[in-house]
Amino acid sequence: MSAELERDGVLVCERVLSRETVDQIRRHFDAIESGRAGSRQFALPGSITSLIGSRGSLGVLATREAGRIARPVRVLLFDKTPESNWAVPWHQDRTVAVKQRFDIDGYGPWSVKGGVVHVEPPVGILEGMLTLRVFVDDCSDDNGPLEVIVGSHRLGRLPGKDMSDAIRRNGIFVGLGRAGDVLVMKTLAVHSSKRAASPSHRRVLQVDYATMDLAAPLEWMLN
Repeated sequence: MSAELERDGVLVCERVLSRETVDQIRRHFDAIESGRAGSRQFALPGSITSLIGSRGSLGVLATREAGRIARPVRVLLFDKTPESNWAVPWHQDRTVAVKQRFDIDGYGPWSVKGGVVHVEPPVGILEGMLTLRVFVDDCSDDNGPLEVIVGSHRLGRLPGKDMSDAIRRNGIFVGLGRAGDVLVMKTLAVHSSKRAASPSHRRVLQVDYATMDLAAPLEWMLN
């Protein structure tokens, strides 16, 4: 893991993907366009599967930054447009997608999102996870970029009442980049996104990577 990621919980790696690869991702967005701000993807075309797998550009980057083998466990697509100019308050990503519910100590609460079972796993699993966000379009201050509380990944699972204190005590990293860059974030980092001041396409391919297995018989939804 790079010193910057270990310290801050977030960094931007420049020019990870070629223009051709970014164009492939854009075509996937066009094929599944739903008009929603975001969608979870578990049935992926071969080009995306290869990209996020252990030998793909994103898989190699995830393993390098995790310091151990990392496997993709969830894929999401986001698009901020004039018609869907959304904002997300400060929060942590604390649920993971699984194939089937099994009630096991340390796992819960449970929920269903987009028809897929999700659960909050033990914090140790979350601490070992990374989130990679591919800039499919250029993203400036005007596009409602992701904002991350520096160092918040080291605070564990934060109750809502403690989140404002973490925001007040730490600096804010603003995730700006060009198409083909990749933002790497420790999954537990506190983050948010404002509405775009000048809304246009701000597409992001997000891939969550895990470095640990779930307690049997639980299985990650994405194989």
